[in-house]
Amino acid sequence: METRLHIIRKKKSEAEKARLDPLMRALKALHSAGAPENMTADELERQRRSQEVLGRLTAPMAGMDYEEFALSGMRAAWTRLKAPHGSRRAILYCHGGGYTSGNLGYSRVLSSKLAHATGFDVLSFEYRLAPEFPYPAAVEDALRAWDHLMLLGYGARDIILAGDSAGGNLALVLCGRLKSAGRRLPGALILMSPWTDMSMSGASYAERAEIDPMLTPAYIEAVRLAYAAGRDYRSGDLSPLFADLEGYPPTLIQVGDHEILYSDSEALLQAMKRANVPCRLQVSEGMWHVFQMFPTRKAASAMENIARFLLEQ
Repeated sequence: METRLHIIRKKKSEAEKARLDPLMRALKALHSAGAPENMTADELERQRRSQEVLGRLTAPMAGMDYEEFALSGMRAAWTRLKAPHGSRRAILYCHGGGYTSGNLGYSRVLSSKLAHATGFDVLSFEYRLAPEFPYPAAVEDALRAWDHLMLLGYGARDIILAGDSAGGNLALVLCGRLKSAGRRLPGALILMSPWTDMSMSGASYAERAEIDPMLTPAYIEAVRLAYAAGRDYRSGDLSPLFADLEGYPPTLIQVGDHEILYSDSEALLQAMKRANVPCRLQVSEGMWHVFQMFPTRKAASAMENIARFLLEQ
């Protein structure tokens, strides 16, 4: 017989699921643009417009200032707390979307959450997308955003590099590019459900395909083809899991245990440890891909964990 407490918890869980279902359906629908038969110019444009609107409607912007500007011809935006905060640290945020979608509107959700949780100003940018602009266009644009912060007078160690999904891939690749050029690296890495292995070698791609409510292996195959067709998917510039990670900054990885990309995070943790990089993996039970975007208690807890991690650095 169910206890009263169990009944209350069950009702709360059902209410939360009902509240989240429309947003989950909308986000899952956006990933359908990755199917090869749907990778047309018209369909991609429709998906990207929907993503822009979705982000603008769901971003928690209360108490935030939002300033769009042109960064060497690339759309970019600062998200800041309205209240004075005086920090000289900043977050450079790389949005997800499989390198085929994502924009400033979509970026507002996590950029505002990051600003609210940490108190740091957050710079997001709209890098060029595949298949129109395949690799290395996004990496070149990320370097432009990094150089913009350098011109503003930020020290490299005062910048936190953050990204979700493909944006986590981009953040890691940007670190690698800076390292190869002999430049200073950011003070920390924040990776939310990062895509680290384009070769799809992890067990979770098959083992968790049935329980992942957001992504499918077919989607990953389609977007990697759009972004890097004909290239070696195990290259460190595409799969940073296989890059030389020595010297990378302290890293926080967050992932849901219902993700097909779970292995990407788990394997990255082990690779970071082998390279003697301070790294922490936080796994959220029952959560899906980039769950931090959603208005849930576990998402709020994840953002609090990010703030606590950065306070330690």
